[in-house]
Amino acid sequence: MAIGDELASLDFQSMIGGPLNAVIKAQAQSAITSVDFIKAVGFNSDEDGNVTEPVMVSFKYQKPVETTTTAEDGTTSTTVEFKPYELSVPILAMLPIPFIRVEEVNIDFNAKITAVQESKTTSSHGLDAELKAKAGWGWGSASLKANYSYRKSTSASQKVERTYTMAVHVRAVQDELPAGTERLLGILENSIKELPAQ
Repeated sequence: MAIGDELASLDFQSMIGGPLNAVIKAQAQSAITSVDFIKAVGFNSDEDGNVTEPVMVSFKYQKPVETTTTAEDGTTSTTVEFKPYELSVPILAMLPIPFIRVEEVNIDFNAKITAVQESKTTSSHGLDAELKAKAGWGWGSASLKANYSYRKSTSASQKVERTYTMAVHVRAVQDELPAGTERLLGILENSIKELPAQ
């Protein structure tokens, strides 16, 4: 098989489409994980799993409060007194919400195909000759004996080495919050309340 045919037989659609498909599925799984995080951490649910109210975190602290009093003679005095206050904050407004977005995907594919074809031909020739002669009174005699041999052998071998490597580089970044989530956080931030502690 020629090297060009060898490369043409590779399933590039699966090799390139497979990692891209995996990235798309990973992106979808990341979005579902973000939704699950918001529902599990940021909201309380009833027995049926329906979201009921946001989870609020309450803090108690001392806040200086100025009090101004006016005396009968018209003079005013200001006093500072520390009073207990309580602050309720939605927990989602305090936590980073994970929104991971795949920003870049690099697919590196290397194919190394080495084809070696070897052909070897050997041939040999052989000639054996033997001459015998006798002489005496009268006619003599002679004999000639000859042998000829020819041998040819051919051997061929073909060796193909294939090496394939593929590397997938995925770069993910923390994405900006979707518009709906930003609006939800804005509503939750507006629900932050500072009240005198009871």
